[in-house]
Amino acid sequence: MMDENTVLVQRTLRSGQSIYFDGNVVIVGDVNPGGEVVATGNVVVMGYLRGVVHAGAGGNEKAAVYAFRMRPTQLRIANHITRAPDGDDNGPIVPEIARIKDGTVVIETFSSGSER
Repeated sequence: MMDENTVLVQRTLRSGQSIYFDGNVVIVGDVNPGGEVVATGNVVVMGYLRGVVHAGAGGNEKAAVYAFRMRPTQLRIANHITRAPDGDDNGPIVPEIARIKDGTVVIETFSSGSER
């Protein structure tokens, strides 16, 4: 998942702040509504993801988005776009992964033994 082309951001991204990186992005903190992360590789958010995220920005459909809590205003992987479902936000807080499966963005519970 990670290689030498990875940037580590150790802060929360607030509204109006953006990160654009040619590679993978790891954020130790939250991405608040109005914050934006764009990466040609994977995006890992070690916190709440409530802003806009675009992984695989160069068209890489194998890119993924990982977060402790995935509630993005918009989520893009390559040329696929989705957002968090409407409804109850009181479910259990578990790490999640968003990736492309059969041409569709799916968001699933992340487990270390899951198929990648």
